[in-house]
Amino acid sequence: MSRLLLFTEIVKVFTEGNYLLMVAEFLLISVLFYFVMCVMKKNNADILNIIFPAYVVTTGVAFLFVEDVNNFLYIIFPMLFVLALIIMFSTEIKRMIWNMSKKNVDTKNPELSKDKNSTRESINEIIKALQNMSKNDIGALIILASAPMPNSILESGVYMDCKISSALIESVFFPKTPLHDGAMVIKGNKILSAGCFLPLSQEVNLPKDLGTRHRAGIGITETIDVTAIIVSEETGVISIANGGKIKRYADSEMLRQTLTRFYAQEDDR
Repeated sequence: MSRLLLFTEIVKVFTEGNYLLMVAEFLLISVLFYFVMCVMKKNNADILNIIFPAYVVTTGVAFLFVEDVNNFLYIIFPMLFVLALIIMFSTEIKRMIWNMSKKNVDTKNPELSKDKNSTRESINEIIKALQNMSKNDIGALIILASAPMPNSILESGVYMDCKISSALIESVFFPKTPLHDGAMVIKGNKILSAGCFLPLSQEVNLPKDLGTRHRAGIGITETIDVTAIIVSEETGVISIANGGKIKRYADSEMLRQTLTRFYAQEDDR
């Protein structure tokens, strides 16, 4: 019976409604879905900041001119539309909420050096450490924190606040040392923390040969605007994760480009 009533309401919309208003809403819905598809293609949820307010305002205006406010088109459909957006962009929404959270303020954020020589030295030291660990099949996970890291993650490891050096990076990830299984967080020209625990990616389509270290590197980039560099303990392959995506078999040139972009973002802040 309820299905029959629902069908009746839908029919009434197209037989008794304001045709001009229906055409306007149909065009609005088409445009909204077009923007949704564009967002899905680019994996960018920023445009939702425009879609949501526009839809709410337009629907509110429609309520002012529609006598039957119980109409299916104006009540049920907006709810389903918003629910669909939340499901489709759950990862992006989680990232925005996490980044806007006041808890993300890094109270231990060191003052970053703007000296180009120090930046060049840091890049060289990180690349040297990564290549040495790759040759010796030593697993590693380094987070380049271009955004504030949640204190819960930093406090799960050991706070270091020390100058970047290849020897120190390699010693932290040397097998059987207390911190080797966790992640190292680098911010500016400092190693901020090491041995940190990260959220694992829940993506089901990742290659089967990617283990916990890779899932942690991908997982943190799904929620926070950071870059993760992972060295495989089994193969020595170096991978770079950003925005929930991973690129494998990174060579020295790709590492240098990634680190150069990271420090360029730091200089802009």
